[in-house]
This record gives sequence, structure tokens and C-alpha cells, in this order.
Amino acid sequence: MADNKISDAPKYELSLINQGLSDRGLRSQSSPHCSHLSFLQVLLVFAKEDSQSNGFCWACEKANFRCSMARTPESALECFSEKHHDLVIIDHRHSRHFDAEALSICMLTCVLFLRPDREEASVMPLINAGFNRRYVENANMMACYNELLQLEHGEVRAQFKLRAGNAIFTALEQSQEAIEITSEDQVIQYVNPAYESIMGYQKGELIGKEIIEVPKSEKNKPDLLETINSCIRKGKEWQGIYYAKKKNGDSIQQNVKITPVIGQGGKHKDRRKGSLDVRSTTSRGSDGSSQRRHSSMARIHSMTIEAPITKVINIINAAQESSPMPVAEALDRVLEILRTTELYSPQLGTKDEDPHTNDLVGGLMTDGLRRLSGNEYIFSTKQPHHIPSHLITPLSLNDIPPRIAQTMENEDSWDFDVFNLEAATMKRPLTYLGLKIFSRFGVCEFLNCPEATLRSWLQVIEANYHSSNSYHNSSHAADVLHATAYFLCKERVKQSLDPIDEVAALIAATVHDVDHPGRTNSFLCNAGSELAILYNDTAVLESHHAALAFQITTRDDKCNIFKNIERNEYRTLRQAIIDMVLATEMTKHFEHVNKFVNSINKPLAESVKSVLTSPENRILVKRMLIKCADISNPCRPQELCIEWAGRISEEYFAQTDEEKRQGLPVVMPVFDRNTCSIPKSQISFIDYFITDMFDAWDAFADLPNLMQHLDNNFKYWKGLDERKLHSLRPPPE
Repeated sequence: MADNKISDAPKYELSLINQGLSDRGLRSQSSPHCSHLSFLQVLLVFAKEDSQSNGFCWACEKANFRCSMARTPESALECFSEKHHDLVIIDHRHSRHFDAEALSICMLTCVLFLRPDREEASVMPLINAGFNRRYVENANMMACYNELLQLEHGEVRAQFKLRAGNAIFTALEQSQEAIEITSEDQVIQYVNPAYESIMGYQKGELIGKEIIEVPKSEKNKPDLLETINSCIRKGKEWQGIYYAKKKNGDSIQQNVKITPVIGQGGKHKDRRKGSLDVRSTTSRGSDGSSQRRHSSMARIHSMTIEAPITKVINIINAAQESSPMPVAEALDRVLEILRTTELYSPQLGTKDEDPHTNDLVGGLMTDGLRRLSGNEYIFSTKQPHHIPSHLITPLSLNDIPPRIAQTMENEDSWDFDVFNLEAATMKRPLTYLGLKIFSRFGVCEFLNCPEATLRSWLQVIEANYHSSNSYHNSSHAADVLHATAYFLCKERVKQSLDPIDEVAALIAATVHDVDHPGRTNSFLCNAGSELAILYNDTAVLESHHAALAFQITTRDDKCNIFKNIERNEYRTLRQAIIDMVLATEMTKHFEHVNKFVNSINKPLAESVKSVLTSPENRILVKRMLIKCADISNPCRPQELCIEWAGRISEEYFAQTDEEKRQGLPVVMPVFDRNTCSIPKSQISFIDYFITDMFDAWDAFADLPNLMQHLDNNFKYWKGLDERKLHSLRPPPE
């Protein structure tokens, strides 16, 4: 600690000053002479008034410090305990009045020690007593003023920073962001617990090491570190993408901000790790488009430490602190909603208000109720169907009978009638329509497979659809395949997808309901079916459709359409097919639609063209495409729409009948064949599931003919309902 000689203070030896800190923090500039902490609080402890005490009083007034005077140790302690002064000056020239050393220990704050003129062998007794500066008696007012300024700009400010530093490091320890601090020499000085958790290192393995001793990721550009160091040497911040290597060798992408910090004794680099969204990497321990937050310090590590929803909640919490009461209360309601699990599902009214919609949601968007004891419904385990002998006749596009070929002449039109094809093919429309559509899209060429292999594959897939189902049979699969092919020809869709996406979409449409038992997921879960047990009551049918499709395809080379494609291409194709089949599960309906609207519709409306080509958005387009194809019946020409409505209603009636026979919970009570209003059920389905989704899909793909059909069909059902009719069609005139 350097002694500070005062040129115009020759009388007495320098005494010692000890200075501590109150909790008030840094203050603003006030003096016209220099920048300092205005309203610093000073306590003068002088047994009697004299020129020296007056000199310090004047100096405090000039510096705009608040000054208190105490004459006795008792009054000094009482005053200090009340105000917690930043600087205490104790007069020890007349030791008979009080013990300055004892007083300084009691105060533990800033102390100026004035001593009479005598030799001092060592300052250590004074330091031990709590002092850290000596001052020679000098009543000159400018000398007192200069002493106060030097104290303020030296020890007082340092103490303020030290106290703030303790608080900052407490915050760093609690932070969920990984933080590392290094010195100017790139020696690691600090890492916080979040850093240890995310990077896999312990503090002891890093502190004291140079950065160059820690393994680097090979994914960074060779000159990146030199670019960073060049910015820091110039005192500039650097921000950008950096790959760091965890202890286990994994590389993680980070958005990093590095700030050089100038402090006493040189520079430090302050590098903060940005919290990064890589679609759903997890928090300390998550997705979406990469939204980053700044973080802290010189090792460039960072990972997604917070899930996006956590960031949103934190932003709202911060906004609440400075918001008026009505806004804060509204934000409380927002937080309540965000903390629920069903963020995308609209909240329905009571069951009495809209029983049809409630039953549809219960039947299509839940995994059923807890089954009652003893209500076990087991589907028999059965092997996938083999191709029936009457289907093994050679078949190619050139061999299709004219009558069947004629029904498929307009298969590229939205008004194509799949029921005519169903009748012409004796309930085998999928194989014939598949051959024609796959040929039109060049699927055999893409997969490098013979047409005979494709034909065998289509036949065996169709054989595993249940013709006994009134709705979920191969005619429905053919209908969805037709809609998928139609959507793939729309200009905006073609701009978004690659050939591999088109092939995946056509295959997914073909297999998306294979081996469907004609019952909903809720039914299977309530019945305790083997499939529900196998798939843990989660996306039971959709998981089964995807898994069985690949089992059927790969078990026999004669129908393995994937056998000639390269491994990586197969994996990409397989993942896309599975993702699209799983997207047909209705529990995620609103999530898929809302993501499509927010990630694609809205940016396109603002002329952001890049949304069409990002991999994430291509996935959203494919999901939306197959979802719309799967439930496009209300957008078909009216006669087709009515036929499909009758078929799905019959399948739901059969389920309700079976639930009653088996003593199972009835998940859709309105679908009782004796009381159900089919028009009401269609109106509810269109209102709840169809309108918003097709509005979004039409805005993307431009489908005015579909929207006109939808409007016509909705009016048709409304007309029947207004007449209190429950049937598919009005009675004959």
C-alpha cells in the first residue's frame, strides 16, 4: 500500500487511513473540479473542534460529501450504525479522549488516523488495528480537500468495485449460462457451475491453465482465433459463431460475445457464452430457430442452456417488473397459459355447449381414458399379409385393363373420382393408382428399382389394408396418395421440396394407414390392446403404420423398393417417411398448423423468400402437405365429400357399438348410430380442424378450387342441420 506524501503537511508524521464500504453503491458526478462520487458520507470523529476538524468540514462541503461530526466514541458508533458512512476520519492526536484503535475495529470502515508528532517504528500495528493510510496533521483546507479526493478515487472506489464484484460473482455462480473468465495472458481464472455441467470439466482441471492447453474443435475456420485475438488486442468486442469442444470430445456450436475489460493492473477478456437454440438441444442440461442470448467471458463455450419457452418466460418476468399494474396482471395470465402443456390446442367450451366437437377431440386428439379393471381388449397378433394369389398376375402400366385406365385418365385433376377406380379394380385402387402416379413422378428411376418391384410393393402394401373397414381401407390410402400428388404439382410446393422429398411424400401417403384396425388410438388405449402396450399409449397407430411399412418392404427383396439406393440416402428417405406418417396423428394437429403459419405463412407475407429453402421449413411443408391430404374430404367435390362422410361415420358407429359390447369407455358418444347427426359432426369437424388449416395451406399453395368446394360443402351440411336432418342427404322430394 503506497504512502501518499502531502507537500504542505510537514508537522506530524503520516498516519494511516483504512477505508471500507457502505451498501449504497457508486454515485454520480457532482463536483465542478473532478468526476467523483457525489454524496459520499463522511464521519469526522474529533473530541473537540479545531482548525483541523474545520478543514475537513470545509473539504467535505466543497466535494459535496455529506459530513457528520461525533465527539465521543459512543456517539460515533451510534452515528455509524445508523448511516454506515463510506469514510471515517478519526483524530488520534489526543489519545486521552478515546482509543482510536478500538474504535476503528468496532467500525470496520474507512478511517483516517491523525497522530501527534513522534517516530513510528512500523505501521503494522496500525494496519492490524484496521487502518490503511496515515495522514500528517495539516489544517490547510486544500490539503484536506485533496486528501479526500485521493481517498475517494483510490481506496473508496476500489472498495465499491470489490463489493459489487462479490455480488457479480454470486450472480455468476447462480447463472444458468456457461461462463469462463481468462486473464490478458489467456490463463483461465474462473468457470461457473453451469460451465462445468455443460462442458464436462471440473474447475480444478481448468483454473490456472492457458486456453491453448484446452482441446479445440476442428470445425472452426483456421484463422478464427487470430481474428478474435486481433479484436481483443485493439480493445474491440468480437461476436460470432464458434465451435467449442467438450471434455468428451463433442463439438458444440456457440454464438459468443467477447468483451475486453480494462481493470487495475491490465486487461481481461470477458467472454460470454451465448445461449443457443439448436432446435431442441436441451437446457442446462433446447429448439427452434437459433435465437441467442449474450453471455459472459473468454472461453468460447456455450450451448443451449435454456429452452426457448424458458427464455420467453424470463423476458415476460423482466417486463413485469417495470410495467403498470394492469399490464403486469395481464402478463400473469400470459404466464399461466405458457406454463400449460397444451399450448397449441384451442380450449373448448363445456360438453353441453358443443358435444360434437368435444367428442371429436376426445376421439381423435387424446390417447383414451384410463381403462377400467378387467376391460382388456386384445387385438390378435398377426403376421403382415402376403400378396393374395389372385394379385400375382404380371402387372405394369402397359398391362392395365382399358376400363381401369379410363377411370384414371383425369387422375391429375382434383375432381378425380377414386370411388369409380375402387369399383373398377374390385377394391384394389391403390396398386393401380400407385403405378400411374409413381410413374409420373419418376419414382422407379429415383429409387433405381424395376417396375416389377414397385408393383409387388404396392400389392403387398394394399393387401395389408383392411378392406372390411368402411373408411380406413386402401381406397382412403389411394385418395390420400392422389391428394399428395396433386399438392406436389403446385408451384410453391415444387419450389420448396427436393426430389427426395417428393418420393418420401408419395411413399408416406401410400403407407400412412397400413393395417389400420378401424378403431381410434383412444379405443386401443382404453382396450389395453397389444399395439397400445407396445407403443406406450403414444401415437399408437401412426407408429405401427410406419414400422409395419418398413417391415413389409425390407423383409423380401421382391418388394424391397429401397434395396438399390445408397445407405445415407435410404436413411434420409426413411426419416422423412416416418416423420410424415407420424404427422398424421391428430394430437399434434394444432402444433403443426401453428408452426406452419408462424414459420412459413407470415414470413412469406412479408416477402421473405428464404423460408422456402431452409431444411426446417421443408419439414413443416411436408407435414402440412400430408396432413391436408389425409383429411381433405371436406374439400372434395360434394358427392365425394358426402360419400367419405358416410364412411367415416359408419366406422365411428361401429367403434361405439363395440365399446358398448365390451364395456369400454365410449370416447365419442355422439357417434351413436341411433341418435347421431352427421351434418352436425361434419360442421364441427370443418370448424375445428379444417378451416384454419386449409386457409393456411391455400395461402401457401394457392388452391382456390379446394376452398370453393369447402365452402359449398359447409353450406350443404349447414342446410341439412338447419332442417334438423341427421342424415347424409335430404329425403327424396
